[in-house]
Amino acid sequence: MTQIILAAQGAQGGSSMSFIIMMVAIFAIMYFFMIKPQQKRQKEIQNFQNSLAEGAEVITGGGIYGTVKKIDLTTGIIEIKIADGVVIKVDKGYVFKDPSSTPQQK
Repeated sequence: MTQIILAAQGAQGGSSMSFIIMMVAIFAIMYFFMIKPQQKRQKEIQNFQNSLAEGAEVITGGGIYGTVKKIDLTTGIIEIKIADGVVIKVDKGYVFKDPSSTPQQK
């Protein structure tokens, strides 16, 4: 009877090691397929926001297309012209991309 208990305890030790290896593998997969690409996208958005210049065409977080009219670096506010005589103020953090870089739908 004691041999069966000792054998069971030895088997449990091996399964806990395989469980730890499995958890490390799952974390590595999550890192390379979810976290790393998200960090890359955030860095691209940050670089785009820092390289904004007057006259650039942009899309805001709300989906509004427009042209940058004025950039105030001290407050982080960007004035965007969306139509003739219509200018809106948007926080720099809500300007995400250049419409020429988005794929066109047919």
